[in-house]
Amino acid sequence: MKKLYWFIIKSYIGPLLFTFFIALFILVMQFLWKYVDELVGKGLELHILLELLFYASSTFVPLALPLAILLSSLMTFGNFGEHYELVAMKSTGIALRRIMMPLIILSIFISGFAFFFSNNVLPIANLKFHALLYDVRQKKLTFNIQEGVFYNGIEGFTIYVREKEPDKNLLRDVMIYNHSDRMGNMRLTTAKYGTMALSANQSMLVFNLYDGHNYEEITDRQNYQITRPFQRISFSEQTRTFSGLDFGMNRTDETLFRNNYQMMNLDQLTHATDSLKNDLETRKENLNNIVNERFSHLHQVESLINKENNKNVSFSLNEVDTASMIKATDIALRSSRQIKNQIEYNRKDIEGRKKRIIRHELEWHRKFTLSIACLILFFIGAPLGAIIRKGGLGMPVVFSIIFFVIFHVISISGEKYARAGVMDPAIAMWLASLVLLPLGIFLTYKATTDSPLLDADVWKRIFKLMLLKSDNKTN
Repeated sequence: MKKLYWFIIKSYIGPLLFTFFIALFILVMQFLWKYVDELVGKGLELHILLELLFYASSTFVPLALPLAILLSSLMTFGNFGEHYELVAMKSTGIALRRIMMPLIILSIFISGFAFFFSNNVLPIANLKFHALLYDVRQKKLTFNIQEGVFYNGIEGFTIYVREKEPDKNLLRDVMIYNHSDRMGNMRLTTAKYGTMALSANQSMLVFNLYDGHNYEEITDRQNYQITRPFQRISFSEQTRTFSGLDFGMNRTDETLFRNNYQMMNLDQLTHATDSLKNDLETRKENLNNIVNERFSHLHQVESLINKENNKNVSFSLNEVDTASMIKATDIALRSSRQIKNQIEYNRKDIEGRKKRIIRHELEWHRKFTLSIACLILFFIGAPLGAIIRKGGLGMPVVFSIIFFVIFHVISISGEKYARAGVMDPAIAMWLASLVLLPLGIFLTYKATTDSPLLDADVWKRIFKLMLLKSDNKTN
């Protein structure tokens, strides 16, 4: 029996690792396609790219692992059924549930690992990934002046070069427009040829220009817009320096990202959620006090329109003089506007706080849903493979994609409903598992009872019988 269990586990481990890394590779390629504009042309070193891809692939594990479990379990039992190995096991009196037992135990261990990964590894991977991605996005493009193209990579300047020598350092017909005063093309430097180079720390660009001119329109004289004074200075050699470029990549302090809910474990999420809820209640109490204080000013209307001072008696509006009525009305309108503005401002603030709480609660439940999803998808894939009896990458891939898309769409939809405040975060995050759990139980029951649920031959016979009955009725 032990040999059989080891055989089943070995047959399952290979497809599991294969499908996991294939799914992870596809997700990483999707990431590269999405952020290719942020990565190209910045002269990133190889170790920076590899580090970014490593952290990005770590964040994709919650998507790749459930898909790998679903596909590999379906492939494994599909292969057993296709090669009659499942029939041989059952012929010895071993029930399907006992055949599945070693993989059930293995799936439980994988689910435990998934929870550990979500709670301990994933927050660190998210922190490293987002911090590094932010630094890559902030990095400036590598300095590259092309022939016949106006270069605007230096703030306040535009550089044009007609021709570059093969060594890329000697430039011909250089034009440098100075827009630093934001008054248009008021200053221009031209040169027949020159050289350019970056400083050692890549923070300064040095141009050595030869045989050129400096053109400038004078704007510090009276009526310059009418007289248009102009000066030209010729030079045989001139050095132009542009500082503050900083084409290197600066690493941001990771502590700036630690307060994000994606970078927290269960304990941190619980503590942060409680703090946010306490702050929300405090905010509501402050709003209630402000509104009550504003309403108290409206009592001044009563003292102004009551003819008898210090008396609280009924009166008629006809008895109130016009000046008192106007003053009372102004006070009432001013207080009402202030109350409205306070309520509108605090309403937006309270809604923002509620959304932050919802995001934290969603992330808290996500730590558990990954583990449960791995188990549920195994109980869908394994019995489904035993039923369809098809291995390889054909039919199993089709069924796996269908069920995983259903699972993913339900998860995303529930999360969006929760973010919009329509659905409770706990229900939203567990909705996909609650929908697919009955399906897993149903398929497991059908597989253990040898039901021909998805047997193509059975459905062909049923279809032929239906055709025969319809032909008999017509005759």
